[in-house]
Amino acid sequence: MSLVHWHDSLPSTMSEAARLASLGAPHGSVVAARQQTAGMGRHGRQWLSPPGHGLYCTFILRPAQPLGLTLGLGVAVREALAPHAGAELDLRWPNDVLWRERKLCGILARMEHGALLAGIGINLNQTEFPAGLRTPAVSLRQIRNQTFRAEDVLDLIAPSVEEVSALPLGEQLRLFVRFSSYAVGRRVRIENEGTALVGVTDGLDEAGFLMIRKEDGSREAVYAGSVRPLD
Repeated sequence: MSLVHWHDSLPSTMSEAARLASLGAPHGSVVAARQQTAGMGRHGRQWLSPPGHGLYCTFILRPAQPLGLTLGLGVAVREALAPHAGAELDLRWPNDVLWRERKLCGILARMEHGALLAGIGINLNQTEFPAGLRTPAVSLRQIRNQTFRAEDVLDLIAPSVEEVSALPLGEQLRLFVRFSSYAVGRRVRIENEGTALVGVTDGLDEAGFLMIRKEDGSREAVYAGSVRPLD
């Protein structure tokens, strides 16, 4: 059972998890908050974290092999939420969980103090979202027409994160490809720091980086960037 540090409000669960990791917090510890005032998304973007609307948490993981675990975390969340959101859940490289092309969960992972800090934000009870989001969003409430408690959803995903993080890298990557419509045969545009790459996804390399087959037939590995569908 994970050791969970619950807070009514924090600037960021990621920052608090980093502090605990520096003090030697054990593998599987979780920092969770009912509200974040400075939630962090990928590429320095803000993650909106109003009270009562989502699960905001960061896992402190100390796996034997952290390589590729970012993809494994998406698999873990998808598996845990599938009974509530169904088979339409999708994984977009590297770690967004989507429902009908709308973002249900975002994951931000980084190494600090010898631990992999896995920030997970899940939309639970929103009935509407701000206009102009880069990816349209959705909540579990919109999918199931019922409200969800953050504590209950954390209880669902914690065992799944523990299980997937213990799998060999190859198995994590296999599961990601199985559950992701973006992994193979999807025409996409990759945007990264002002550059763009267009091509068709062609699986993952041995480290979990996305392979793109370009129009000239050559293949290129994508190490970072935002993936947007073109079909």
